[in-house]
Amino acid sequence: MSKNLEDTDKEEKLKNEWLSPMGLSIEYGFSKSTQAKMRMASTSSTIPFSKVSGYVRYKRKAINEWLEEHQIQGTQYTKDNL
Repeated sequence: MSKNLEDTDKEEKLKNEWLSPMGLSIEYGFSKSTQAKMRMASTSSTIPFSKVSGYVRYKRKAINEWLEEHQIQGTQYTKDNL
């Protein structure tokens, strides 16, 4: 039984919307151990994630928003304030 095109499109959309821990590591550079620490953090730095049946998944949009919220503006250095 072959899948119809609509089902395939839905599966592709879900694949692109959600990341596994390995996908997050590849795309964003967070090691699996760092991800585990960020999931267990009890502060605002807790990374957004979902866990279903023991599988951790990260929603790409939520990760991008989380990164924006935690962006730190750098200080403009001059020779006077070094």
